[in-house]
Amino acid sequence: MHDDFVEHEPLISSQDFFHALSHCMILPGPEAQQLAIYIGWKLCGIKGGIIAGTLFVLPSMLVLLALSIVYARFGSLSWITALFGGLKPAAFALLILALVRLARRSLVAPIQWAVALGAFVAMIWLHASIPWVMLAAVVIGLALARYRPSLAASTPSIRVRQRSKANGAARRQALLSFVKIITMGLLIWLTPLLVLYVLGREFDFWMQLALFFTRSAFVTLGGSYTVVPYVAHAAVTQYHWLNHSQMLDGFALAETTPGPLIIVVAFVGFMAGFHHFHGSIVMGTVALLITTLYTFLPCFLFVFVSAPLVEKTQNSKSVKAVLQLIMAVVVAAMIDLAVFLGRGVLFPTANYSFTGLDWIAFAWLGLSLFLLGTSRTNVVGVIALSLGFGITRWLIHM
Repeated sequence: MHDDFVEHEPLISSQDFFHALSHCMILPGPEAQQLAIYIGWKLCGIKGGIIAGTLFVLPSMLVLLALSIVYARFGSLSWITALFGGLKPAAFALLILALVRLARRSLVAPIQWAVALGAFVAMIWLHASIPWVMLAAVVIGLALARYRPSLAASTPSIRVRQRSKANGAARRQALLSFVKIITMGLLIWLTPLLVLYVLGREFDFWMQLALFFTRSAFVTLGGSYTVVPYVAHAAVTQYHWLNHSQMLDGFALAETTPGPLIIVVAFVGFMAGFHHFHGSIVMGTVALLITTLYTFLPCFLFVFVSAPLVEKTQNSKSVKAVLQLIMAVVVAAMIDLAVFLGRGVLFPTANYSFTGLDWIAFAWLGLSLFLLGTSRTNVVGVIALSLGFGITRWLIHM
């Protein structure tokens, strides 16, 4: 997006782009899609935001729908299982490299390292929910900005321009726009549930699905890498929509296909509907569509409501302090996700010792890290090699 809208055909300035990205990162939900919505809004208003945000998600959703159907129908076949067995280490390598890149860029001050460590301990040993950890980071960031700004990561001092107060008419217009956006969002949120209620089949399940993924969109700050572990833990351990191995397969599909990583929620929704309705592909598809709608609908509302405030927060020290600590929590959440996925990839028998380690998967993980990180091999090439590795391993053990 930066290449297209800032470098190749400059439609917005680089400063506006990166501040909008920072703003989207402190909103709940996936920041990449929200940035797409914001750019569409900035260029063409609300209609542009709707088109940009929808088309950002739609292609990857359709790809994952097709893959989910194939997985549900043929995932029990040994050669399909072998393909995923080869793909999982490569997907895990992609996550590790993303984690390293983000940590290098985000953890620049001692307070950020301390928050990242504390957040990781809270999540993995105290089993603290990510929304509560994020809330704690927000409180710490606001306190630091107010009382101990020297502890926060250094940021360039920018002279804050004095702005005149908006007049009464502008405020009324802003309030009216806010009410319209919220009302329309609420109507869109209610309509599918009303249709499902009228149809009268397992409405409790649909309500549970809608409420959970709406809550996921509202309470997960910091983007996809906080949404994914939150959804994964709840879907596997609380709602039992799918098992740990299937969650690993869904992550591998989402990580190695075009589109945002957050689209893995569509796979979770599909498997939830597929299992709840006793292997129905149709109901799995409906659940995937419901999941996608309720995960991404709040993103449109967040951006449309807050977009006019982007410039007003550009020089806010409090916003910058909070953002820095949120990024530290995102790093911790990625480490938590890596531990969650790594256990399934490297210790498939849940025996967390040297005897339970899958040494072949470990070796392929190391090779994938080398190819992706050191030799800069194309991701598509590594995926193809991994699929071939999975099939080869299967053939050897036949």
